[in-house]
Amino acid sequence: MRTRNQCGFTLLELLLVLGIAAMMAMLIGPGISSLNSPGFNAQVREATGLLNHARRMAVVQGGTTRVEFIVNPPGSLNTSIADDFETSDPSVVGRWLSAGTELAFTDSTGRQSSVQEKLSIEFYPEGGSSGGTLEFSQDSRRLKLSIDPFSGRVKRLDEND
Repeated sequence: MRTRNQCGFTLLELLLVLGIAAMMAMLIGPGISSLNSPGFNAQVREATGLLNHARRMAVVQGGTTRVEFIVNPPGSLNTSIADDFETSDPSVVGRWLSAGTELAFTDSTGRQSSVQEKLSIEFYPEGGSSGGTLEFSQDSRRLKLSIDPFSGRVKRLDEND
């Protein structure tokens, strides 16, 4: 009696490998789809930090302070557009430059507009601000920052708010 060496995989081995591959895809898939999220979240955190810093500086210095939000047109370099807005204005305590993030602004009267080039948010020494809501969007991500006109406090609103 002669035995043959069989080559190949059994059905059980193939199903086991496919099951492991499916589990890995379920774990890795959501992480791959949101690769831009850390950059988006970092931009929103930077904007929040600049707004809070301007609010504190207005109270400490006893004068009006501003944060400028500069939105780059698609295909432009961050530095070239920022150079166009360079000023020696001491009331400007921070500048936020977009990196692929779109920005919309709703003022305290409820009028909404898309920010095409530049937007300034002011903070006053008595604690108030020009107020409004900033809406950041990148791909399918959206996030809002609400600036209270009376207290100047900055509040991050979830996507559901």
